[in-house]
Amino acid sequence: MDYRGALRFLDRHVNLEATAGRVHGLSLDSMRGLVACMGDPQQDVRTIHVTGTNGKGSVAAMVASLLDALGLRVGIYSSPHVDTIRERLAIGGKIIEEEEFAELIGDLAHYVEAAPGAPQDTPSYFELLTAAALLWFANEAVDVAVVEVGMLGRFDATNVVESDVAVVTNIGRDHTDGRGDWRRAIAGEKAGIVRAGRPLVLGETAIDVRDLFLAEHPDPLFERDRDFGVTATQVAVGGQQVDLFGPHGRYDEVFVSLFGSHQADNAAVALAAVEAFVGAPLGEEVVEQGFGAVRLPGRLEVAATGPLVLLDGAHNQDAARAVAEAVPELFFEGGGAGRRIIVFGALGPREPSEILEELAVLAPELVVTCTAPSPRAVPADRLAELARGLGLDAEPVSSVGDALRLAVTLADEDDMVLVTGSFYVLAPAREALEFVREEPGEEPGWG
Repeated sequence: MDYRGALRFLDRHVNLEATAGRVHGLSLDSMRGLVACMGDPQQDVRTIHVTGTNGKGSVAAMVASLLDALGLRVGIYSSPHVDTIRERLAIGGKIIEEEEFAELIGDLAHYVEAAPGAPQDTPSYFELLTAAALLWFANEAVDVAVVEVGMLGRFDATNVVESDVAVVTNIGRDHTDGRGDWRRAIAGEKAGIVRAGRPLVLGETAIDVRDLFLAEHPDPLFERDRDFGVTATQVAVGGQQVDLFGPHGRYDEVFVSLFGSHQADNAAVALAAVEAFVGAPLGEEVVEQGFGAVRLPGRLEVAATGPLVLLDGAHNQDAARAVAEAVPELFFEGGGAGRRIIVFGALGPREPSEILEELAVLAPELVVTCTAPSPRAVPADRLAELARGLGLDAEPVSSVGDALRLAVTLADEDDMVLVTGSFYVLAPAREALEFVREEPGEEPGWG
């Protein structure tokens, strides 16, 4: 099987970016059957398992970077990807090569044919990728794998791992209809990744859900603001300087190469997770190296300057609020005169108006809406209608690339273009930026 064949094989399977529970009902039986057929590779790898409504991708990346700074061979499985599906599987900070990915999926295809219930009980796209990651990490004999949950936790395909450390970043309203006591419902699902007698790093501070995590009998339990946290932050060139404390140590004036106070909070969670894993302080050099080396596309990523172009996959209300709070502080300190233009594309079934409400705080001069490249995309015309309903000037453009080009054309050198709403808009936006660079007469200060 070649690389194109591997992609075709995956695309033939249901892609809900979902858990096994979404595809097969509330059960991990199908996923467990598949990995059992593979020899249960997850049992050969120590694991840090990360869930949360927001921040889990950032936390997973920071955890992996800290572990790498410790000299460990580290695998990371994350989602979604920005430019290529291979971003989801990496070892030692390097994503899997096309040839290796094709070989891995080829092996997986044989296991799928032999799995219990085949061919009727077909694994989902996400289950296949998860199984592939676990197989690869076992084959490559990584020292530890950092595994990011797809959705929720208890019935997520990744929950076949027996984690050494469970991490919960926070509890938010994403992936729920918001009815009833949704906070406890979501918290109960996320608590499902906790293993009795093993550490839990709990970033969620709300007391009304704490009992749900205690019911899983973690030992020890490390809680934000009690056992780990942030004591100070300061904006710095290329990121921020933070003072952190973890269960075993304190670290002052640490440079974190990511923007926003929410990323300082994520750094504290990551620090606690790694200290919980090794059971000791990490050392100042390890912490400096680990946090300074983190590179995470699509999180307040500066893609260009003159005009400033930011890429951020703020795909839900909480994430959009974090971006709206961070942008003025980081890029318009002192009330800069530049205008703000937003390129916005979103997926259902989320309510895009909630995201737009948060982004409206930025007072954009224009919102250029686009249709994200996904079957679940909300049409550009509908997004423009929602934006206008909030009193925003909006212009619908069918494709992401055309929307980005329009925004950059309208922007002056001191303006900002924020591309956001879904991770699915980031790759075509970046591709469009490459074309804009090559257009004659354009001399932007591309970063």
